[in-house]
Amino acid sequence: MRLIRLKEVKHVTGLGRSTIYKYIEDGVFPKSVSLGERAVAWVESEVMAWVMTRIEARDRHYSLAVVSQLKAA
Repeated sequence: MRLIRLKEVKHVTGLGRSTIYKYIEDGVFPKSVSLGERAVAWVESEVMAWVMTRIEARDRHYSLAVVSQLKAA
């Protein structure tokens, strides 16, 4: 298991700091792990699973849109 810091989470997701923390608050992003009094990190596999879920949702939406267009034609 690998822990990644905020800088890498931002790089991997393309999200900003405030958006990441808002998503955590909303329960739609993996929670951070406390490393000490002023340090946190995220489990890399959890962040990557979140990214993959977003990609799969995009692909499902795209597939449904294509099927709808074909039915309308």
